[in-house]
Amino acid sequence: MCGRYTLTADAESIQLAFDLDDVSGWEQPRYNIAPSQMVPVITNRDPTALTFVKWGLVPSWAKDPAIGNRMINARSETVAEKPSFRTAFKRRRCLIPADGYYEWTKRDGKKVPMYIKRTDREVFAFAGLWENWKKPDGSWLSTCAILTREANDAISPIHHRMTVMIEPEDYKLWLSPDELKPEEWKPMAVGCDSDKLRYFEVSTQVNKPINDNPTVIFPVASPNQQQLM
Repeated sequence: MCGRYTLTADAESIQLAFDLDDVSGWEQPRYNIAPSQMVPVITNRDPTALTFVKWGLVPSWAKDPAIGNRMINARSETVAEKPSFRTAFKRRRCLIPADGYYEWTKRDGKKVPMYIKRTDREVFAFAGLWENWKKPDGSWLSTCAILTREANDAISPIHHRMTVMIEPEDYKLWLSPDELKPEEWKPMAVGCDSDKLRYFEVSTQVNKPINDNPTVIFPVASPNQQQLM
């Protein structure tokens, strides 16, 4: 699963990476984005602007928005059938800008945080879903989830799952307002090649969302660590 990620790029870099007209609202780098926080996404409803939504998808039929606390990720293998995600997958897909994410591996009975980046570009996009939930007062809560898949050869040494990253040439198709056919979306769910990813150990300060500063992504040397550099 993906439970933390980063977006440290400035507004201009995000605008250029996704060919956006409007990036208003993005003002500061984020080094430790956590579930339940507001995050910038690019929706298929408004594909030329950043939209800010809460991380943790709340289906439109939910009785309690607290369900979003458990819905931060959607498995790509079942997203088209699972009731919690299938409607959003058909109609409300989004790109979630990022420049890295964290995963925890097990070592000597402890969970060790690793920071994962791409080697071929600074800013990339997670495959995402978004949804609207009507509050009792009549206002709307917009939320999102990140798609995941079985880990590839690069990530499997540290975790059995990884995020789905959409390639730039597929942005337009992923943001189509129409339902995608399996032969259209399944190749996108494969994600990037193993040789385009690297990871390294970081300190456990990432475990606390309050720690949101550049030191969170500083590498920690470890003699037992396998790194992809």
